[in-house]
Amino acid sequence: MHKKYFVPLFLFIAFVLVAIVQLQRNAQGEDPKALESALIGKVVPLQKMEDLFNNQPLSTQIFRQGKPFLLNVWATWCPTCYAEHQYLNELAAQGITIIGLNYKDSSEKAIKWLKDLGNPYQVVIKDEKGSLGLDLGVYGAPETFIVDAKGVIHHRHIGDVNANTWQQKLLPIYQKLQVQP
Repeated sequence: MHKKYFVPLFLFIAFVLVAIVQLQRNAQGEDPKALESALIGKVVPLQKMEDLFNNQPLSTQIFRQGKPFLLNVWATWCPTCYAEHQYLNELAAQGITIIGLNYKDSSEKAIKWLKDLGNPYQVVIKDEKGSLGLDLGVYGAPETFIVDAKGVIHHRHIGDVNANTWQQKLLPIYQKLQVQP
């Protein structure tokens, strides 16, 4: 075989093998967007936090709600966050507690966003430098964590929360946590 054909053929075979493995995973029901989190089963690791609106320190007590809640990582520069925002407002109106983590964003832009589009969050944590997101293992925005009444993370969802993902994936987990003692 000629050397000039070897490298392209090798790359093509490698690509086909990766595609086959991914198709098999999808066929077995694995979510291609799912990324495991080392934090599943652990308490939310955030410590030094500030409130977006008044820059006051926040206590870790915000993660011990006495009921399950969503921890939503969002930013004004994120178009997918814009797409999910209205649905988060709807969830909050239904009584779902949501804590926001404004990730790598300007406080001024974030406050204007929430005033213009509505604020679904019980508390908004400021994370202009992204260090809190790093503690959570955030890859980008949006990401949403389902947290139990004691502050323990049970699920990580990457991407927007919409009616479909809420009903099919997130709500069943959330409901299980509601009945836990």
